[in-house]
Amino acid sequence: MRTPAGVGLMMAGVWLAAPAGAVSDPHSYANTDDFRTTHAVLELTADFQREVLAGTVELQLQRLDPQARELVLDTRDLTIGAVELLGEEETTTLEHRLGERDDILGAPLHVNLPAAEAQGEALRVRIRYETSPQASGLQWLKPEQTAGKRHPFMFSQSQAVHARSWIPLQDTPSVRLTYEARIRTPKELVAVMSAHNDPQAPRDGDYHFEMPQPVPSYLFALGVGDLQFKPAGPRTGVYAEAQMLASASEEFADVEEMLRTCERLFGPYRWGRYDLLILPPSFMWGGMENPRLSFITPTAIAGDRSLVALIAHELAHSWSGNLVTNANWNSAWLNEGFTVYLERRIVEVLYGDQRRAMEDVLGVQSLVRTIDSLTEQGEPQLTQLAMDLKGRDPDDGFSDVIYEKGRLFVGFLESRLGREKLDAFLREYFNHFAFQSIDTQTFVAYLDEHLLQKTDAVSMDEVRQWIHQPGIPASAVLPVSDAFTSVDEQRTAWLEGTLAADKLDTQRWTTQQWLHFLDNMPALNVQQLGQLEAAFKFSAAGNSEIVHSWLRNAIRADFRPADAQLESYLTSIGRRKLVMPLYQELVKTPEGAQRARAIYAKARSLYQVPLVAQLDALMK
Repeated sequence: MRTPAGVGLMMAGVWLAAPAGAVSDPHSYANTDDFRTTHAVLELTADFQREVLAGTVELQLQRLDPQARELVLDTRDLTIGAVELLGEEETTTLEHRLGERDDILGAPLHVNLPAAEAQGEALRVRIRYETSPQASGLQWLKPEQTAGKRHPFMFSQSQAVHARSWIPLQDTPSVRLTYEARIRTPKELVAVMSAHNDPQAPRDGDYHFEMPQPVPSYLFALGVGDLQFKPAGPRTGVYAEAQMLASASEEFADVEEMLRTCERLFGPYRWGRYDLLILPPSFMWGGMENPRLSFITPTAIAGDRSLVALIAHELAHSWSGNLVTNANWNSAWLNEGFTVYLERRIVEVLYGDQRRAMEDVLGVQSLVRTIDSLTEQGEPQLTQLAMDLKGRDPDDGFSDVIYEKGRLFVGFLESRLGREKLDAFLREYFNHFAFQSIDTQTFVAYLDEHLLQKTDAVSMDEVRQWIHQPGIPASAVLPVSDAFTSVDEQRTAWLEGTLAADKLDTQRWTTQQWLHFLDNMPALNVQQLGQLEAAFKFSAAGNSEIVHSWLRNAIRADFRPADAQLESYLTSIGRRKLVMPLYQELVKTPEGAQRARAIYAKARSLYQVPLVAQLDALMK
């Protein structure tokens, strides 16, 4: 199997491409040209009283440069104890120091090593450490912040550069490694990881894990809580607190069929099992594609499976993202854009063309709003697929651009090549780069050799425009949905006063139609909001996405009857996509900003550390 330029390592029969030469990572201190981690052994105790993880990590490394004597690792707010070199017969204490702390990158850990004894020698370095209670990649929840209200909960979120806040390691997606772990917890709690999980493991507070496939550090994941398990199929199931297990299992019952669908389209699933962990509502993201165990927000549980595209998305990452990974966060669109395309293909097969078309249209509408907003903020470079995020938090690049513009790019290829040829290319692409990390340059070179040079349907100039120019190219094939036509007609009739709100024909509307109805409203007044509330009882809606769209309209109109609902919403969930836009809408007026600060003071302890940092900046 061909590898990108640089030194390669063979692990479990898989070539791993070293991040040498053109593939660099501006968000890591690690000297990956000198040393390369191949395996990690974690032994950690979850201390809920102090809200820290404490223990050791053993890093098994390959010395790529025989002259290299200093190992540099990524850390953030870790307390480092002893650092040792493990030999066959003796253990040697190593000199080490932490460098200056950077708000985005954390602090480099410098470790002095003895001279090399052999070309490409293997080393084992063990680090004793503990995390900070404010670790950016860990969320510690009190019992009252969980569904069961009896036991605490802890979960990790390592993407993009937060693994370094709970493990000292080479925290860059350009390095892939296998791992094993021993996690000790209070005996009433269960630990699960992005690894092989045994639902039948005894509930004894001592859990063992193995991840045999090499993964980047941002896919290291740990959850500890009062969890139960229910299977969904031969290879799939759901972990959740008892109070949420039945509803989550019912909502996500299609996950096994989603898995089979993606296999039929894009090749074999290579990770063994695919389970879901339903997290408490403070989880900042919709889902996180941790291999073997996706972490999922409970806000996706709508009661009618209308939001399960989220599950299709996280599952699709098992091909685009987890199997073939962006080598740095400037190339994150390689993960997300292809994954949205795969997600929509799964939706199309399982739920039909109309559902897929509606999802596509809503995605483009959101993309246009995002591009307009970024352009107004003077950030047009953030509307490119390939970005230069050096000196910036990589989270700055996680917007609809890499997701929905990335999907439009793959859709553009499909429109020119035909679906059959594109699917064949994608299957070959996933096979060729399986268990490797690549950047945009490597992808474009592969696309050119294996596709563009064999057809006149797509030019390199068009590809470069898509990837390196801001905005949406003129060659984009924009989706349309007939299901939204009647929604537009009825919205217009209501706005013009020819049809009362309670006379709108909405009985068969799907979640996607309601979102289209609410998301595309002009500025409304209080009377109009009152009519909508009287007709449709949005204050009692259980769908988190619909409530979000309703509340944005309510804030804009200063519709005070929604105040209690707004406060309840913002103090009960921590999903950034749903809460951040509401705070941003509130702070546009002095009175709204005052309300935002009052609500935020109550909600702040619920939110994850990265979201708190963003909201702290917004509230200044």
